[in-house]
Amino acid sequence: MAPAGLLGAGLASLAQPLPLPVEPAVIESGQVEPGLVQPGLVEPGMEETVFAASLASADLVLLEGACQDSARFDRTERLRLLRERLVALWPAPQPFGVVIANANALISCLAPEAALEVLDRFGPGPGVQRQQWLIQQWRAANAGLNHRRAASALRRLAAGNPASLEAMPLPMRLREDGSLDTRPALDVLADHLTTLGRNEEAAALLLAGRLPGRVAAERLQRAAQLLDSVPQAERDRLLELALDQAAAAAAWGMAAELLDLQRAMQQRAGGDGAAAAARRLRLSQRIDDAYAEWRLRQQDSGQTARADDLERQLRSPRAAGGHAASPADGPTLLPSP
Repeated sequence: MAPAGLLGAGLASLAQPLPLPVEPAVIESGQVEPGLVQPGLVEPGMEETVFAASLASADLVLLEGACQDSARFDRTERLRLLRERLVALWPAPQPFGVVIANANALISCLAPEAALEVLDRFGPGPGVQRQQWLIQQWRAANAGLNHRRAASALRRLAAGNPASLEAMPLPMRLREDGSLDTRPALDVLADHLTTLGRNEEAAALLLAGRLPGRVAAERLQRAAQLLDSVPQAERDRLLELALDQAAAAAAWGMAAELLDLQRAMQQRAGGDGAAAAARRLRLSQRIDDAYAEWRLRQQDSGQTARADDLERQLRSPRAAGGHAASPADGPTLLPSP
């Protein structure tokens, strides 16, 4: 299992001095194609002289900065020039740090397939470098919506132990405050497998997780939904396990969602879903979910009076018990968001 800090260490390494590389291809600043900016027109992004200097540089940090700027302002011609420069700049063989930084810059330049080509120039053996290399392969494949290649990289990262992916965070996006939004590699791989139509593999992977509580409930729920070809009894078993985990975490909103799903599944399978509906009704009363209770009561001819009473409450938001009532009027009956 990869250490939790692997990703951070991998990204941080890009900011460190790079190993001495082979001499790069040379480009003179005067060789920059003319006409990138029309006379008299001020285009967004870095100034032309700054861009030209970055393009002529062999510094991958400068080139990646130019890529980020060009992508931000949709400067397509600049992106093209930067991609061509990055692909030709450091021909193989190069040290590991150069390969990773080069691929990172190409991802920033919206060229994920080119990043994969650069990464394919290097084949590290077992160890931390291989883990970083596979994560970078996943980043490039994911950016290019290459789900087959992305899934392959994560499978290789698991090294025969799918549960290890649960403790491995993958970067999904950069938040406005500069921090990374991450997801466990296990769930990300399940997404790729689902997109590829490999639902049974995705479900088996989700069931390999070991975290308890709400996370376990969500994975069990998703597995039950993916396994649409197995008998309903098996799907019910998974949903019951999910309900146990949701209850243990006091995630009552999720428990309500699971019971709604169970009832719908049972009805699609030819059953009446009565048991799930009864449990959902009891839960709605416990968590003051008046809307759900009203929907369920509506379907029971013997509960007309109660259904009418709930409907009046729901349609009179400022009346006692309504969702816009003052605190003195009583509790809110609508479910909390």
